Amino acid sequence: MPAFDNPLFALAAFAAPVVIWTAKRFFRGAFRFSIPLGTPGGDSFTPAARFRLFSAFLPAADTAVVCLLLLAASGPQLIKNETVWLDRGADILFVLDCSPSMAGIDMDGRNRFDTARELIENFASNRPVDAIGLVAAGNDAALLIPPTVDRKTLRSRLESLSIGELGDGTALGVALSLAALHLERSSAERKAVVMISDGENNAGSVHPLTAAAALAAQGTSLYVIGVGSSGEIPVDYVDPVSKLRRTGSFESRYNADNLKAIAAAANGVFLYAPGREAFESAFNSLNKSETVVSRSVLRGHKQSLQEPLIIAALILACLSSLLRAVFLGASL
Repeated sequence: MPAFDNPLFALAAFAAPVVIWTAKRFFRGAFRFSIPLGTPGGDSFTPAARFRLFSAFLPAADTAVVCLLLLAASGPQLIKNETVWLDRGADILFVLDCSPSMAGIDMDGRNRFDTARELIENFASNRPVDAIGLVAAGNDAALLIPPTVDRKTLRSRLESLSIGELGDGTALGVALSLAALHLERSSAERKAVVMISDGENNAGSVHPLTAAAALAAQGTSLYVIGVGSSGEIPVDYVDPVSKLRRTGSFESRYNADNLKAIAAAANGVFLYAPGREAFESAFNSLNKSETVVSRSVLRGHKQSLQEPLIIAALILACLSSLLRAVFLGASL
């Protein structure tokens, strides 16, 4: 919001045009006298159009210079309030399955992968104090974003992540071990890994039960969200390697027991999400379970506007003087 160090100068700046206009109207009549130009009975003298234009523009420019300088003298500034968190939130790493089966369309007309990305982004937006990261699981696994409060970076990487980016497999064990490794030395009050998958571990050299046990040993909570339903499911996605669009259907062999076993190995929580409504409910449960009490203060940052106002006044004054010199013959 705008503020002024010297509000009286700001008032003077807004009143200046009225005062100058009133003064000109008063004094113009008091000191006006006429000198006939031209021959008696002949045509009266009419100034050129450009002189009439300048006679209107130049006084307006001079008035604007005065107003700008008065505004600059008032010490104008913009105050932006920013929330500063005094306590650290939770460290949460999402492990997102990006294998081709996540392109299955059984989330109220959307596929599992896009729905998961949307819900992760919404979850992060509603928890600004938490550090949230992202691990992708495919034929291999990769840490895409370490736990961070930078929501812009997280959103950007989520949007650029594509189905099949890490191959056709699902290395859940490797992905969970990566998450455990990056949260091992975290000093956050609460640490959690949220794995979102529709299948079973079929790639990688680390068994998911082993990785889940490691999470439990270091005090990290594990939430496993099993997405999707069983049966014939339509699929539609663009292969990131061949750039070809793949459409059709596949036989979804969703097995909740495998995912439940992974959650149990870490004393964690298994949440089943066969549709979008259940998927949203799973995130609501996660939001309620992983709570950290945090304190915050509101701090204001001031941005001075004096410099641009002074520069604008100088440019306008120089332009006015230049026009007088070139078109009216006045000296600079």
